[in-house]
Amino acid sequence: MTLPAHQPPRTTGGTVAYVGSRTTAERSGQGRGIEVYGLGPHGDAWKPLQTVELENPTFLAADHTRRFLYAVHGDFSYISAYRIDPDTGLLTALGRQETGGRNPAHLAVDPTNRFLVVANHSSGTVVTLPLAADGRPGPVADSLSLPGTPGPHRTEQTGSKPHHVPFSPDGRFVVVPDKGLDRIFTLTVDPMSGRLALADPAPSVQTRESAGPRHIAFHPHLPYAYTIDELRSTVTTYRWDARLGALTALQTLPSTAPAMSGDSRGGEIAVSPDGRFAYASNRSGAGDGSPGGPEPDTIGLFAVAAESGVLTPVDWFPTDGIRPRFFCLSPDGHRLYAANERSHTIVAFDVDRTSGRLRPTGTVVRTGSPVCVLIL
Repeated sequence: MTLPAHQPPRTTGGTVAYVGSRTTAERSGQGRGIEVYGLGPHGDAWKPLQTVELENPTFLAADHTRRFLYAVHGDFSYISAYRIDPDTGLLTALGRQETGGRNPAHLAVDPTNRFLVVANHSSGTVVTLPLAADGRPGPVADSLSLPGTPGPHRTEQTGSKPHHVPFSPDGRFVVVPDKGLDRIFTLTVDPMSGRLALADPAPSVQTRESAGPRHIAFHPHLPYAYTIDELRSTVTTYRWDARLGALTALQTLPSTAPAMSGDSRGGEIAVSPDGRFAYASNRSGAGDGSPGGPEPDTIGLFAVAAESGVLTPVDWFPTDGIRPRFFCLSPDGHRLYAANERSHTIVAFDVDRTSGRLRPTGTVVRTGSPVCVLIL
């Protein structure tokens, strides 16, 4: 771990952004690891505070006390843990732990703060790791292989490829989009043992062939959820049965603009805190191996129907960069930050509170290969 010579403090209660990146030559990475920034009062003055040099910290998550930060390391086989200084937001390493699989892609902390759930993307498993009171992760408590038949895409669907492991809004289920099997699984986690199980009687829902479901976002107060489907560049609306943990497909729409004619891959999806809008990112080009372009990468805006939950396309906004693998909304929903992996920028947008439309603020953070932004 390498820290800068000067680490400016922040005031207690200030906002900090943690940026994960790709660092390896195999991924054309130009990042250095986790970059820590102090944000100004309006989220438009990103001040570098710390660099933690690591290999491919490609997704980040905090525990529910916001005292600890966890990172998966894409293309490797471990996660790492850090203590968050409550006054400065700076990170101190607590160690790493193997995940029992390859290429961990996403992680989440269970509602009890006792377990970390990790998706091993390349080996098709979801695992749990116990968390000690001091934030340190222990060895794998349980591992579950996801069952099913791979989709027809010859290179992207060679087997199970879980990509996302968020908890449902009530914390009872882990919902797992599997890009390789064209399925979305619902799992339970035993809060005492960390044992994983497929939900009964609704363990999974089949998606469209070659959809490649990547990430899922729940509506904040209605019984609906939305996926970004990577391989088809579509957005699918589902009804969510919180009692059974069951998803029922209602609608599928292109995530790209009607005039988009080239290759594209879906990246990220989010629902605004007020539940009125959904956003989805589109990465031009045929997969991670392509340089991107020539068409602009965009974030699509969709209006959410207040009663039915279905989406209506509104507009598409260029991200002013290449390969928005990730974006996030600020906690109040007034800003959106697009992480352009291949052009090495995080671009800030104002979110119009009435229309949901995006407008660049002029804030552009230049950082190597950003692929995740966590704002605390």
